[in-house]
Parts: sequence; C-alpha cells; structure tokens
Amino acid sequence: CVLCGRTDDCPEKYGEKRIYVEYNLTVHYYCLLMSSGIWQRGGEDEGVDGFLITDIRKEVNRAAKLKCNICKKKGASIGCVAPKCKRSYHFPCGLQRECIFQFMEDFRSYCWDHRPVQEFVDEEPRGASQCTICLDLVEHLPVYTVLKSPCCKNAWFHRECLQYQALSAGIFFFRCTVCNNKDKFQKEMLRMGIHIPERDASWELEENAYQDLLHCYQHCDVKRCLCKKGRDYNQPDSKWEIKRCQYCGSRGTHLACSSMKSREQNWECMECRSIFAKSGKYSKRKKRSLATSEKTNGTPCLLEEPPAKSPRQSPGSPRSFLLQSPKMMCQNLSPCSHLELPASNRVTMSLSPVMSSRNWSLSLRHKHLREKRREVCNILKELKAQVKTKTTRLNINAENIWSSALKGFRQRIFSPTNTIEVNFSNCKSRSKTNTSASKHHFFQLLMLHLQNSSLFEGSFGKNLSLDFQAVKENLYFEAGKMIAVSLVHGGPSPGFFSKTLFNCLVYGPENVKPALEDVADVDVAQTIKMIKYADNLSSLQSTLQDCGEFLAAAGCLRPVKALCDKNVLVNDLLIYHVIKRINLPLESFRQGLKTLGVLDKMQMHPDVFSSILCHKPEKLSVETVCDLFTIHSSSDVKKVEDADFWMGYLQDVQNGESVVTLEDILLFVTGSCYVPSIGFDPEPTIKFLHIRYPIGNRLLNCLELPITKTYQQFKNIMELTIRKTLRVERE
Repeated sequence: CVLCGRTDDCPEKYGEKRIYVEYNLTVHYYCLLMSSGIWQRGGEDEGVDGFLITDIRKEVNRAAKLKCNICKKKGASIGCVAPKCKRSYHFPCGLQRECIFQFMEDFRSYCWDHRPVQEFVDEEPRGASQCTICLDLVEHLPVYTVLKSPCCKNAWFHRECLQYQALSAGIFFFRCTVCNNKDKFQKEMLRMGIHIPERDASWELEENAYQDLLHCYQHCDVKRCLCKKGRDYNQPDSKWEIKRCQYCGSRGTHLACSSMKSREQNWECMECRSIFAKSGKYSKRKKRSLATSEKTNGTPCLLEEPPAKSPRQSPGSPRSFLLQSPKMMCQNLSPCSHLELPASNRVTMSLSPVMSSRNWSLSLRHKHLREKRREVCNILKELKAQVKTKTTRLNINAENIWSSALKGFRQRIFSPTNTIEVNFSNCKSRSKTNTSASKHHFFQLLMLHLQNSSLFEGSFGKNLSLDFQAVKENLYFEAGKMIAVSLVHGGPSPGFFSKTLFNCLVYGPENVKPALEDVADVDVAQTIKMIKYADNLSSLQSTLQDCGEFLAAAGCLRPVKALCDKNVLVNDLLIYHVIKRINLPLESFRQGLKTLGVLDKMQMHPDVFSSILCHKPEKLSVETVCDLFTIHSSSDVKKVEDADFWMGYLQDVQNGESVVTLEDILLFVTGSCYVPSIGFDPEPTIKFLHIRYPIGNRLLNCLELPITKTYQQFKNIMELTIRKTLRVERE
C-alpha cells in the first residue's frame, strides 16, 4: 500500500486492497478514506471511488514527510483531529494502538489519548455477560475492546464481533441484536469507530443462498413401510403422503404407515418421543408448541364449547347474590330501596352479596383486586392519550394468529400510536365485520397464543423460557410489544406472569430471589430439591457428585464442607436457571414492554399492575355486569319493573337457567366477551324502550331493552335475539 507500506490483504481490518496496474498504484481502501489531506473531488467512476490519481500521489508525497508516532517510520498520512494534538500514524498502526476512526461525515481520526469513550453509570453492575453475537463472555469494563449498547441496559459486545457483524449486515440490517433498534444503535457505533458499509447484507447478495431450505425431507422411517412403491414415494393429498416429525423435521412417515387419517394430525418420530418421555415433558411440549397454539380459535359463546382456560359461568357460584328469581327481584328491588333517581335521571344498579364466612377472605381478596384494576384502568387511559385518530389496519388470519400478527406488527407503516383496525382475512364478508369486535377478538386470540407459546414456560404463573431461535428472530421483543399494545388498545389482561417474572421486569433481575416453583424443567427441579432436602453432609456430597456436570453448567461446581452450604448453593442454582440463563430474552422482552410507556408505568405502580399481569381476570358475575352498565331511566314505575326483569335475568344466566352466558350478553352489546383492562369507551349503558327486540349498539356500547308485561316474555325475547345474532355473526 502506497500509504501504509504494508502488503497485508485483510479486507476486514484495512478494507479492500485495490491494485491499479496502469497507474502503478496499490492502496488499502481504509488507508485512503482516513488520510487527512485528501478529498473526493471526482465522480464515483473517476480514479479510486472518486479520489483522483493526482490527489492520491500528492497525499503520498505529503505523508512521506511525516513520521508515525507509533512505528517511527515515514508515511504517516493520518492525524488526530483533537485541537493542539500533532500525532500522526499509519492506519494499521492506529488500529494496533487502539485509535478510533469514524467512518462518517469528515472521516475523523482520534489518537489513543483523545478518542471518544462511552459513558458508564456508577450504578451499572460490573461483572460479565454474554456477547449476543459470539455468545462468549464479555466483561463490563470501559475498555477499547468492549462496547455497550446505547439502547439496552444489559447488552455488551466485543468490538471485533460488532465490526464483523456490521460488515456482514451492511447499513440496512445492522442493528442492536437485543432490541432491534437501528438509528440510535448505528449512530453510537459509528461514533465509536465501527465501519458500516453502505451495501446490502452479505446473505442477500449470495446467489442461491437459501436453496437448501427448499429441500424437504421425504422418506418413510417407520419400522414397517406399507407402501409398495418404496419408502421415498410421496403422493400429496393421499394416504401415501409423507408427514414429517413436528419437532425435528428430519424423520418422516407415510400417513397409512402410521395409521393417520388426516395430514392435519401431528406425528413425532421415536427419537423425539423418547427424549420428551425421559424428561417428563412429552405432554407439555405438545401443549406449548407454536403450531398447536396457532390453531387455537374461537370466542367462548353459546354457539360453541369454550376452551378449558375460559369455562362457562358455573351454576351455583359461591358468590351468589340475594336475587334468586324474578319474583324475589320484584320484592327486593323497589324504587325506594335499590334504585336511586338523581336529577340527571341516571340510575346505577348495585347489589348486596350474601357471603358465607367460608368465602369471606376470598371476597375480600377479589374486592382488593377489583380496586387495583380500577386504578390500572385510569393509568392505561392516560397512556391511551398518545393514540391518534390515524388508523393502521391489520389483516389477520385466525387460523395462523401468530404469524399474521407478527407480520402486521413488523410492517413499516405500523405505529403503536395509531388507532388499530382489524380485519380477519378468513371472514366471508369483511364489510359486515365490526371493527371493535374484531379488535377485541384479535387481542384475545393473541394473548391466548402467547400464554401457550414456547416463549414462556411453567404451568400457572409463567416465566420466560430460553429459545435461541426466538432470540435470533427477536420474538421476545415482539411479544413484549404486543402485550403493551394490547393493554393500551383495549385488549385483555395477560394474567399469566409469575411473580418472579413480574418482579424482574419491575425491580430488575439483580433484586429478585426466585423460588423452586419457578423452575419449569422437572429434572432440574428434582435435582435442586434433592440438594435442598439433603439431611446430612454425606448424602449431600453424594448428590453433588452425581450431578457434577449439572453444577458445572450452572457455574456452581464448588466444594461443600458443611450442610449449611447447601442453602447458598440452592439459591445460586435457582438464580442461574430462572434468571441468569434468560438474561437475553428478559432484556429483549423489557424493551418490547417499553412501547407506549407501559413498562415505565409498571415500575411506578407495581402493586396495581400485578393485579392484571399476575392474576387471571375475574369471571363475569351479576355484580360485575351490574357495576359495568349504567341504566338510563326516568321515574316511570314500569321502567323500574323492567330493571327488575333485567337483573333477574342476569341471575338466571349466572345460575345456569339460561341457554346464554354472561359473556354472550357482553359480546352482544360491546363486541367483546371480556372486560378490557382499560375498560370500555364509551362506558356501557342500558335504555328501556318500546321496541320488540333488544338491540346491542356496539358503536355506543348501549343495550336497548324492550319494555314487556311479564318476566317470561322478557327472558324469551332476550335469549332468542342474542342466540340468533351471535349465530349469524359466527356463520
């Protein structure tokens, strides 16, 4: 190279080595870019990428007079731009001495004394974490070889790893590997001397790069193949179609060879089946697979059996109320006792529950949760003030809810601050699809899918799992973002977070102490339990000797000299398996929850947000529905009687004496079978009118009820209308 004098050909370090025989010129691209006395005065097709040959020779002559402050040889063409600094050096020497070269704007260079540094907060935890590119440990130190992400609190990288990643990804795909931030991340990396080439990613430029992915395994591996045309024969849409293992995809079977009646049935090869059987997770794995959860479809209503996770209101609920029949309703609810008629003619109905002493504590607990949820509702309404009237439409396939939701959230025009409209692409008539009802239904399916997906593990209160493929595809970030958007835009509360996961999000993982119940892996939990309940030193040492590899993998392999040492060991094992092991998914999930400011509010109001994130939504009851609806009435006694009919009907529904459910009634009026965490907008109301049939006005969330002579007439009309309306919607 005419500028640095080296013969090395290392594009990653010095840029492409350009050789021009006609000019008798060889130069490294980076040496040319960073030289202090030369500018691009020509077009892109002139000279060397716009650097004229005459200018290059002038720069060589200028540098020949300057001595490198590092190697002490002539030809130092690069100078430090800091005021009053007179150091000059060759590009390779500057790299060796840890100078910083900024590949942007004026292509500035800084010597080892004046180079820019990253700011480190004293409160930041020292120690080490995984570099999310090479997955080796990187120490949290303010040194040249280590860089910290500007957008993620706990994301650290090796400088060399980042440079290789930037060269491979190019300016269009180089971004933070944890939170997917591009602008802020690239700006900081350029400032710290990472070269990001202005080209497409290397994997996009390679011809036929994805050709191997198009190959599908087609071979029948069962012990006795029944196909006369051989194990490799595959005839789609017939009994000789080859079905691949749903887990590994590297084994197959003809449908007929495994007695499968439909290609929709799942099949597992013997290897995968034995692995899951030994770990005790076989049935759980089926339940948690993405493919299975994506098929979850339907809203619980009178037209179909609800899923196990959202059962119908059971008759004889322990929280029964005084109202048992229309007759008793009329006796107990008079205009003087339970109906208040203020000047505004608005009547709010309330009920007085009759509680047994056995259910008193349960009642208090539910009352406390209801109060917290009211507070959450007000907080979420504050966040909803960010939402604009501009709309973003999501086209959703209910049979593939995750993929279509992911595609919608990742589209370029999607913004969490836009009003969301949902169209189900598998609806026969989109024009009749109610926007509000579709959105409620979409968020319900999405939260149910997330709860059962492989991103979370555990039976009741769930923690994040470690799924490397999901980390690579940034799915934890998207999941956090979807939950945040759902809460602010009127979706259901997730209700499946474990207390440990919630505390990690709110207080930080370093301040959380996990419990044995947080370990989802049965084998791991059993091993920790054996250590925890060892009753003497010899049995403890014997247990530790048997699980040496397990302890080494967790970084907890250490000599134990006393029985009391097991407590510290168990605590360290729990912290590793529940928290440290999922640091990357947790940080990515946290970044997603920051959408619309949800995580900030969670950290400001942890008690109230735990009521919707860690507790299942309360089942609909007569009390809930009565609190939800405001009755517009007058002093007309007849309307008061109809209010009695309405409340008596709700009690019959709760007691199982009706073909509809409370969820069906709510769906009929609002388009949602659940009460959103943010509440309904506008608030649901009831009007009694001289009409033949009840009307559910979903635009106003208003239920218009007919005035009837008898309770039986009222009940028959209600059930007939609600059943027919919901059946038509479903069809």
